Parts: sequence; C-alpha cells; structure tokens
Amino acid sequence: MVREALLRRRMVQGQIRARGVRDERVLTAMEEVPRHLFVPPDLRDAAYDDGPLPIGDGQTISQPFIVAEMTHALRLSGSEKVLEIGTGSGYQTAILSRLCREVVTVERLVSLSMAARTLLEGLGVRNVAYVVGDGSLGCPEHSPYDRILSAAASPDVPPPWLAQLAEGGIIVLPMGGRLEQVLARVTKRDGETRTEVLGGCRFVPLVGEYGFRD
Repeated sequence: MVREALLRRRMVQGQIRARGVRDERVLTAMEEVPRHLFVPPDLRDAAYDDGPLPIGDGQTISQPFIVAEMTHALRLSGSEKVLEIGTGSGYQTAILSRLCREVVTVERLVSLSMAARTLLEGLGVRNVAYVVGDGSLGCPEHSPYDRILSAAASPDVPPPWLAQLAEGGIIVLPMGGRLEQVLARVTKRDGETRTEVLGGCRFVPLVGEYGFRD
C-alpha cells in the first residue's frame, strides 16, 4: 500500500495541484481515496495515470484532474447534501462523501450501482444513499439538494435537476453533444440561473428522458 500512497501523492501534485486546483480539502480527499480499487484489476497499474479508464458496460472512470476540477467547482464546505448523477465505479462518490454531509447517487445500471455500493461500504463509507434509475430525472424523493454533480453529458440542464436544486445551489455538469461538451457550473439564485463555462471536456452521454436516447 505504500506504493499506491506514493502514486496518489504524485498524482495530486503533478496532475491536479500543478494545474491550478488549490482547495486543500479536495486535494486531501484525492490523496486519501484508493483510486486503484475503483478500476478493473487488469487496469490497476494505470489507475493513477493522467487519463480516464474503462470500467465496463461502456462507462469510464474520469481522469483524476477532471474529478478534482468538478469537485472543486461545487464549492463544498462540508454541510451540503449532494446529488450525484452516474455512480459508475463509485470513485467520485467516495471523493464527495469525504467533503459533504450526504451523497445521493443515481446510476441507471444495476450492476454498477451494486458493485459501487459493495466497495464503498467495504471502505467504511456510510453517508451515501444508492438509487437505481434514470439520472436525468434526478431523485425527487431525497430533494432538495445543495449541489448536483453529473458524470454524464447532457444536451442541456435537465429541468428536474433545477426543480430539485435548493436556493443558492450549484450544478456542475458536462453539457453539449454526444462527442464533445463544455464543463459548466450553473448557480440558482432568486429563481434565476447563471451558467459559467469552465472549459472543454468529453464524457459519456446521459441516457434518459432529459438526456440522450440509448
């Protein structure tokens, strides 16, 4: 485990801090969560490389820098309830769980949701609720949310997310077409939304009623 800890430290310093992420809480979480456990066994040697990796079922675990950048963009203080769209391997979920009060994570693929839950609970994560369903609909039964983070690209901000977002809340999502998107931060204040473009990105598509067709 000493080797993996060293690789995480190098990942944080060389891939994340060096690119401008300065939130020490985010950097600490990235350094502590064992990313190699969230990738397939045959890819564990590449777990700390500077890029995304396939996790099966056509899904990926995002590049470490993108995970850190999106988490940083949420502006978490520790008291928030966060809705995560796309549990995937559970890596982003693990990062969020260390930085907020509660995570509700929605995944449309039962196999991924179950595997992520088993792994996270095995690591002692207890502040996460796991939901299987159409992420483009959000999760109204647990709303409202202080923050929403999407690990899948949507053509626009799904209206249910805005309805479930608390006043003053923030949504961070990839937005655009199937192949190329921009990373956007949407803030809700006084019933109005403000959108900031944080940069270009490429994510798997959000499949669902307010996303793309499967």
